[in-house]
Parts: sequence; structure tokens; C-alpha cells
Amino acid sequence: MESNRLRELRVGAGMSQVTLARKARMASTNLSSIECGRLAPWPKVKRRLAKALKTTPEELFPNAG
Repeated sequence: MESNRLRELRVGAGMSQVTLARKARMASTNLSSIECGRLAPWPKVKRRLAKALKTTPEELFPNAG
């Protein structure tokens, strides 16, 4: 799947997976799968994650096609 900086930025923001998942309105199991590259997020999920981390989807997923 696609590489991402999700874990790096989440840890840098001092958030747990559960906290970020709640802020992005998603299941923490899906967040874990996205972080590990097993699941590619929909564009709206990318935007919610970016908003919760105060960054951009492009910063989170730099190699997205």
C-alpha cells in the first residue's frame, strides 16, 4: 500500500491511536491498519486525519498517487 507519516506525526503530537481515531471519527483498528500500510484511506479520511493533526493530507501521505 502507500507509505505515510501518520505514526510519526501522531507520536510527535503526543496522541495515542485511540485519541487520534476519536478526533478523526474512525475506528482505532482502521487507524492502526492505515499506519501499517495495510489499508489505504479514502480522501475524506485523509482530510480528517490531517485536520486532527493540524497538517495537510499531502504531509501525511507524501507518496499518494
